[in-house]
Amino acid sequence: MKKIDEKRIELNSKILPQVRKNRFQSLTMDELSTKLMGVSRATLYKYFPTKEMIIGFIVDNFIEFIHETTEITTIYDLTIHFQQLFEQSILVIEYMTEIFITEVKLVYPEKFVDLNEALKKRNTEILSVHIGEIRHGIFNNINGVISIKQDEVLRNMLNVAFLMENNLTVKDVLSDYYTIKKYNYLNRIN
Repeated sequence: MKKIDEKRIELNSKILPQVRKNRFQSLTMDELSTKLMGVSRATLYKYFPTKEMIIGFIVDNFIEFIHETTEITTIYDLTIHFQQLFEQSILVIEYMTEIFITEVKLVYPEKFVDLNEALKKRNTEILSVHIGEIRHGIFNNINGVISIKQDEVLRNMLNVAFLMENNLTVKDVLSDYYTIKKYNYLNRIN
């Protein structure tokens, strides 16, 4: 079973760039297999008998990644947790585009509910940790909702037109944004 899951992950990684930029539903199994995944249609059917299974696998992997965070018991765990949340924010911004989310919502509503619940749970967890760490004097006293909304600003900053207009690279934006988030949040950690 592990080999099957590994192959599914490999195949999905090949179509993620397509899914984030273009409509998934309009693609045929032939296009998915030969043009995007580089396998025969028969091989694709071996791992994913339907397009619904492909999108379900993608959404389930997003949800699993969103739920992966370190339990906080030490200051070091808090640093790791902060890093994981930052990486999740980047994943959400990069792959969960408006095109992707709209299509999941319209064509796969049950998966949209699952994805939406996972994102809500993540935001609730962020706010809970944020409030707790403010009480302990570790986080700066900044409204957690504002901090979560900053991720939407990051989405706009990663827009190609914005980058070109301001002579920025993706690396510049992510590095500076990470530094801003770190200093906004962390009161005692350098």
